[in-house]
Amino acid sequence: MSEIHSAALRAETIQNSSLYNKDLAPVPGERRVWRTYNYAALWISMSVNIPTYMLASGMIAGGMNWRQALFTVFLGNVLVLIPMLLNAHAGAQYGIPFPVFARASFGVLGANVPAILRALVACGWFGIQTWIGGEAINAMIVALAPSWARFSFGPAMCFVFFWLLNVLVILRGIETIRFLQGISAPFLLLIGLALLLWARSKAGGFGPMLATPSKFQTFGEFFRFFIPSLTGVVGFWATVSLNIPDFTRYARGQRDQIVGQALGLPATMTFYSFIGIAVTSATMIIFGQALWDPVAVLSRLGNPFAVVLAMIALLMATLNVNVAANVVSPANDFSNLSPRRISFRTGGLITAVVGLLMQPWKLLASYGSYIFIWLVGYSGFLGPIAGVLICDYFVVRKKLLVVEDLYQRNSVYEYSRGFNWTAVAALAAGAAVAFVGLVFPPLRVLYNYAWFVGFLVSFLIYFALMNRVAPVTQPAG
Repeated sequence: MSEIHSAALRAETIQNSSLYNKDLAPVPGERRVWRTYNYAALWISMSVNIPTYMLASGMIAGGMNWRQALFTVFLGNVLVLIPMLLNAHAGAQYGIPFPVFARASFGVLGANVPAILRALVACGWFGIQTWIGGEAINAMIVALAPSWARFSFGPAMCFVFFWLLNVLVILRGIETIRFLQGISAPFLLLIGLALLLWARSKAGGFGPMLATPSKFQTFGEFFRFFIPSLTGVVGFWATVSLNIPDFTRYARGQRDQIVGQALGLPATMTFYSFIGIAVTSATMIIFGQALWDPVAVLSRLGNPFAVVLAMIALLMATLNVNVAANVVSPANDFSNLSPRRISFRTGGLITAVVGLLMQPWKLLASYGSYIFIWLVGYSGFLGPIAGVLICDYFVVRKKLLVVEDLYQRNSVYEYSRGFNWTAVAALAAGAAVAFVGLVFPPLRVLYNYAWFVGFLVSFLIYFALMNRVAPVTQPAG
C-alpha cells in the first residue's frame, strides 16, 4: 500500500506542476499498445507524400541519373534512421514526448530552445504542404474552367482556401480526419503509380525514361552535388528524428518501435522516390524539360476528368499528412512554452499562422531553394540538437532519467534557473560551425555537411563540458 500511496503522491505532484498538462504527460503502461505494424504503417503514411517525390525529382532536375538519385535517397534514409532509433528509445522507455525528453539535457525551461527550433521547421513544412494543396486546387479549377488560368490571384486564393481548411481541422480536432489516415497513403501511391504508367507510355517504356544520363562529367562534379543532396535527404527526416518520442511513447516495447521503423522508413522512402525519379526523367523526354513538381505534371495529363480525380486524391492525402506530420509535434512544442496556457489546439493555430508567414512559395520556387536552402539549411540547427540529446541520454546519463523531476522546478534538471547553458552553448557551437560556410566560401563544405558537422561538434562539446563543468550524478536504479 505504501508504494501505491507513494506513486499516487508523485502523480499528484506532477499534475500540480506548471510544467504539466495532459498532452505532455507520460503515457501509462496500459496505453502503450503500438506494435511493429503500427510503426511500419506510420512511416508508410508519412513517407508517401509529395515532398518525398519532389526531393528525389529535384536530384534528377539537378543533373543526377536515376541510379545516382536512388542511391542518395536510400543512403540518406539509412543514415537518418540511426539518430531516429536512438532518440526513440527514451520515448518507449519512459512514455515521454520530445519536449519533456529535451528537459533532461537542456533544463526544464531550456528545453524550449530545441522545441521551438524544431517547431519552426514544422511550421515551414506545414506551409509547404499547404502550398502544394493550394496548387492542386488551382490545377483542378483550371482543368474545369481553363479561363481561371488567366486570373493572376488564382493560386494565392487557392492556397488561402486550403490553409483555412487545415485550420478548420485543427479547430475541430485531429479526430475529424482519423478516417482518412488509413487511405491517404494508398491514394498517393495510386497517384504515383498512375503517373509512372502514364510516363512509361508517353516516353516509350522504362528503357528510354531511365536512359537519361547524368550531366556530371567527372566524379568531382557529381560529388559536389551529391553531398548537399545527401544532407538534404537526412535533413528531410531530421525533424522527426528529434520528435520521434512523440510517437514511440505509445510503444508496447523497444523491439516494436525499432523493427517497425527499420522496416517502414528506408523501404518506403526509396520506393516512392523511385516514382519521382522515373517520372521526372520521363518529363525530359516528353516535355523537353525536367518537371520536378508532380502537380505540374498532373495538370498536363490532358483529360480534365483525370486531372480532377488526381487532384481530389492528392488533396485528401495532403490534408491528412499535413495534420499528422506537421501539426502534432509543433503543437506540443508550443504547448511546452506554457503548458497551463497553451493547449494542443492553440499550438496548432500558432503553427498554421507561422507556416503562412514563412512564405512557402519561395521555398518551392526551384529544386535548388528546396534542397540546398530549406532542407540543408535547417539541418544545421537540428543536427546539433540531436548531438546534445543523444550524448546526454546515452553517454552522460546511461539511459537513466527521473521522470517526476522532468515535470518539476528545482529538481535535478533545474540546472541554472531552468537552463542548462552547457547544452545551449553546444547547440550554438554546432550550428555556428555548420553555417560558417555561408559566410566564408572556402569553408562551404561545412555547410554542405550541415547536419553531420553540427551533430559531431555539439556531441563532442557537450560531452567535454558536461564532464568538466557540470558532472551528472546518476539517479539510483
